[in-house]
This record gives sequence, C-alpha cells and structure tokens, in this order.
Amino acid sequence: MTTELTVLVVDDDFYVADLHRRQVEQLPGLRALPAVGTVAEVRRVLAERHVDLLLLDVHLPDGSGLDLLREVDVDAFVLSAASDATTVRRALRRGALGYLIKPFASGTLVDRLRAYQRYRNVLDERTAVDQEALERALRILHSGDAAKAASPSRSATEQAVLEQFGAEADADAADTEVGAGAGAGVGPLELSAADVAARVGVSRATAQRYLAALAADGLVTMKLSYGTTGRPEHRYSRP
Repeated sequence: MTTELTVLVVDDDFYVADLHRRQVEQLPGLRALPAVGTVAEVRRVLAERHVDLLLLDVHLPDGSGLDLLREVDVDAFVLSAASDATTVRRALRRGALGYLIKPFASGTLVDRLRAYQRYRNVLDERTAVDQEALERALRILHSGDAAKAASPSRSATEQAVLEQFGAEADADAADTEVGAGAGAGVGPLELSAADVAARVGVSRATAQRYLAALAADGLVTMKLSYGTTGRPEHRYSRP
C-alpha cells in the first residue's frame, strides 16, 4: 500500500490534540486532519470525507468516545486517562484496535502508528488474506513497531536490504541510478531485486528472498511495473 492514510485526532484538550496531530504528521504515509474535540464534530468530518484511523478520547463534552465507537465504521485507537479495567475492556469490545493510557511517552504513539501502517500493508485491500497473513497482521498491530524494527534476530543481510530504502539511500539514488530507473523521479524510492542485489553485494535470488520476507512483514511494499516488452518486474519501496 502506497496511498496516504488519513488520521483524525479527537480530544477536547487543545494542547494534547495538537501534540498528537503533530506526531501523526511527522510520519511519512500518514496525514492528519485538523483535530476536533466533540462527538458532533467527528460525525461531521466522517460524513464529509474518508478517515482511516481515529485517535479517540473517551470523555468528550457532548458524549462518550466509547459510544461513538459503536456507530462508526472506522479503525480507532483510544487515547484516554481512564485506566479502569471496565473502560478498557469496553473500548476493546466495541472495536478499538488499541488503548493507550495517558500520559504516555511520545514514542509510544509513534510506534503504534507505525505498527498500524504495517498492519494495513499486510491487510492490503487489493489482495486476498489467508490465515497466516491475518495472524501476522495482528501480531504486528499488538506488538508495536519498535520491537520488530529493532529485533536482534534480524540478520545483517536483511538489515542491509532494508537500509537501502532509508533516507540516505534516497539521497544516494538521486545522484547514482542502480539498475533500470532505480530511485529516479518523484516519490518514494523504488528498487527491484536486481537493484538491491547490486547495492548490498548479494545475488539477485538472495535479495528477492529477503525482499519477500520484508514485504510479508509490511516493512516494504511491492508493486508490479509493466514495461513495453517482457515480463512485469517486482519493484519495492518503503510504505
């Protein structure tokens, strides 16, 4: 999935709402709408435009965020100071994908947002989902992003493959193309298995194997590129 995901922050505390909105905006692939602070405003926004994810407080001036959960068909994380087990269970029972208890470290929300992006990458609406993909998506969502990204079990080669899609690789690709069209043009850096193999110094088959594993974990996305002749080529980019 390479499309931008739209996030709506719902909190009647202006300072907190703006803080969370800015955390959303700092992540590539996510776009934050202007924050709102009431149930009525949420309903208005949802009636006017598509929203992928709500960051939803429980206690709002004109109603309960948990009651709102029952009526909207939108993914949601509940962000609330309410820490009693009854409220937490009710939020999860009514469909919240996660629950963050305020106050929490700023990195906690960023990790959850990154995990949500990977969860959406695995459960891409354009592809069929098997049981293995479903279980992987749920593990990603509930374990957060940081544990997977910094996992000590990631091999040096796999880490090197992933690093080819980072910010430094983007800058390098602007100066030197590796393979056909690698990194050129506007938008996220796209590389083929052959491009990655040349950069990392491994065989194309090895690069393809690691790229397939990273795509399965939602850390890179894959699309088919159709040329004028020959077979379509798999090209990879960061979500």
